Order: sequence, then C-alpha cells, then structure tokens
Amino acid sequence: MTEGQAPFAPLLTRGADAETCADPSSVITLLADSDRTADGFTSYRSTFAAGAVGAPAHLHTKATEIFFVVGGSLRVLVGEEISVLNAGDLLAVPPHTPHAFAAAPGCEADVLFVFTPGMGRFDYLRLLGRVMRGEADPREIAESAERFDNHYVDSPVWRAALEASA
Repeated sequence: MTEGQAPFAPLLTRGADAETCADPSSVITLLADSDRTADGFTSYRSTFAAGAVGAPAHLHTKATEIFFVVGGSLRVLVGEEISVLNAGDLLAVPPHTPHAFAAAPGCEADVLFVFTPGMGRFDYLRLLGRVMRGEADPREIAESAERFDNHYVDSPVWRAALEASA
C-alpha cells in the first residue's frame, strides 16, 4: 500500500440490503465484516426488545468493542461497574476488559457495535442466533472462543444485577 492509498475500497451497506439475524429478543443487522474492511473493523446494529438479555460477561483479547446507543437504554457491565447508556452515549471497551450488556430494565435498546480490529464476527453472530432459536448446540459457542475472540468470564456483579431485575 502506498502513502495516501485507502486500506480498503469504500464500503456502503444499505440497510434494506443488509443481512439480519433474529432471535426471540433481538434483531442483529450485519453491516460490515472484516473481510470487506481489510481487517480494520467489523460493525453491526442490534435492536433489543425490553428485557432482552444481550451478552453475558465476556472479554476480547484482540479487539476494542465500541457501543453507540442509537435509541433506548442499554445496561452495561465494564469491569466490576454497571451503568446505563442512553441514546447518544458511546462506550469503548479495550481488550482484556470484562464486559456484558442487556437492554436496561423496562427499556428497549438500539445499538451500533464496532469492533476494531475486525475479525470475521458475522459467523459468530449467525451461530448465536441459531443457538438462541434452539437450532444449534450452545457448546458450539464455547468451542468458538478463540476463532471469534469472544471469551466468557464469570461476573458475580452481573449475575446479581440480572437476578435483581428478573
């Protein structure tokens, strides 16, 4: 690549043409995966129904995960701290930082996610949808931890917060 040359071709994903993955509590719209961005980033948008559980506590060893709340409210765990992100809020979680998220109690959430660097996460999101719909074995998620840089961790703080709002 020469100086001034873009690392990948301009990319436009029209919402009407984007692939979606749905489960009983959310819809994920796949926007840009790393194969189209020279591994620069991966991006998708998730809309969570009120009470949707989102993701359990986990961390990434290579990627920074960025959350931008388009609408509604998202409850997040970062390390051992829980907070609520509202429309217009942005959160960047660096590698090796445990985090989790769910729609805030009684709220829906519309969130844009960006991972940088990207690393082919769309297959993980497709798998997650199949598991949530009962079409795949949950063990497949655990077996894919290294491939998708998605490592689940225990968080008593997050478990207690979910139990308190159930």
